[in-house]
Amino acid sequence: MKNEHAGGWLQKAAQSDNVRRWILILGLAGIALIFLSGFFGQKENTESTKIPDTYSSEQYARQLEENLLEIVRAITGEEDARVMVTLESGARQVYATEEKRSAGNSAEQSNESTVRTQSNDDTETNYIIVKDSDGSQRALAVTEISPEIRGVVVVCGSSGDAALQQQIIDAVTTALQISSARVCVVNHG
Repeated sequence: MKNEHAGGWLQKAAQSDNVRRWILILGLAGIALIFLSGFFGQKENTESTKIPDTYSSEQYARQLEENLLEIVRAITGEEDARVMVTLESGARQVYATEEKRSAGNSAEQSNESTVRTQSNDDTETNYIIVKDSDGSQRALAVTEISPEIRGVVVVCGSSGDAALQQQIIDAVTTALQISSARVCVVNHG
């Protein structure tokens, strides 16, 4: 009995023009909401999967200078100290590779006593290529090697004190893991 009552109500509602209009409007609104949620969801996903850019050589050197300046200021207590870092070259990428090796041996016998053997070893190295979500292709980077530090110059007013100068050199060489020959501390008289 309940099924008949429910079926009768649906039939009456389906015959009414007002009800059909509302059902159509609600259906279109639902489709629009689904479309819009998918559109906004895609933008959020692409933004969250972006890989942060790596430092350029200049940014890397500037960051080192700022960090060293804080150390020098902590040692000397001077606010007008200066630090300059020079680099050998820029950062280098190391890419994933695959190697294919083939080896072949051949032997020839010209006389009963003379045997000549020859071996061929071929190695082919290829970079591993990956395809991005936008369809572009690039080599797969395994790691990035930071630039090598060429030298560091520290200019401060109290560098005339030999003990203080040695503290600055020790701090810079320890922080950057470079030799003391690459560090110069001068007085800004």
